[in-house]
Amino acid sequence: MVGGLLRTAVCAFALAGAGLSGANPGVEPLPVAEIAPGVHVHSGHQAAWPGARADAVQGDIANLGFVIGEHCVAVIDTGGSPALGQRLLAAVQRTTTRPVCFVINTHVHPDHTLGNAAFAALEPRPRFVGHARLKASLAARAPFYREALERELGVVTTAADIVPPDLEVDASTELDLGGRRLRLQAWPTAHTDNDLSVLDEASATLFAGDLLFIGHLPVIDGRLLGWLEVMDRLASQDVRQMVPGHGPPTRDWPAALATQRRYLEGVRDGIRRALADKRTIADAVEALADTGIDGWLLSADFHRRNLTAAYAELEWED
Repeated sequence: MVGGLLRTAVCAFALAGAGLSGANPGVEPLPVAEIAPGVHVHSGHQAAWPGARADAVQGDIANLGFVIGEHCVAVIDTGGSPALGQRLLAAVQRTTTRPVCFVINTHVHPDHTLGNAAFAALEPRPRFVGHARLKASLAARAPFYREALERELGVVTTAADIVPPDLEVDASTELDLGGRRLRLQAWPTAHTDNDLSVLDEASATLFAGDLLFIGHLPVIDGRLLGWLEVMDRLASQDVRQMVPGHGPPTRDWPAALATQRRYLEGVRDGIRRALADKRTIADAVEALADTGIDGWLLSADFHRRNLTAAYAELEWED
């Protein structure tokens, strides 16, 4: 497990950077915006993964980013396919000649992890960083992710395309990019059981991963009550702006958290009422299917699923 300030391999990467060539000219770089000096974000489409076959989305639904230090670069999430990872790498190489020393996954979901292979092929190879529970979760889900890519997008992958972390964070740690530090926080079970946030101290920018959704309906894949507790802690963060897993980066992040909280609390309260009325799970989901979704995108894809997950969690609540 990782703790403290990690300077591993930074000097070696700095020396290697002088010999790096530019991006592959055959790969179109993903569009990125510099939201603070040295902090770059690609905004994914508001759609469900893996997206419709052969359209412009092609699994490109998550926000991805990279932070440039004096010696090297940290990439934060890599996209929903190996091809998207290649396009993100091309965007990094178009922006800077400094090498990628860290690839950080904020959680297990495929739209955030399936571009890892593009970075694993680099020399020198970056260190892959994730929550202490990410490796096990990724191993369990990888066969489904690979099958979905092939079925929906016609993308054939191998087991080697699934790249787990080799640096695991079980509490918090700091990564040194050379004159720039990233503070990583592993969270209790919330959106998933392996959520990790990344704070760039220089710009006070927090990459929240899918602990924060904006526009895109929040998706419960961990523990609803735990997520609400984690949001209390997120609300106390001393940061200038947040990059959600989905939706635009924002400086008005307290309002974004409050909007997400209203939805999640509505799911919680609605399911608690249904349980008190001794409704079955099917009756509860049907009764609440049209509640609390105004203003959210993709509610048809995820709201009933959220209600089902909440019922399964809360029916055992004391």
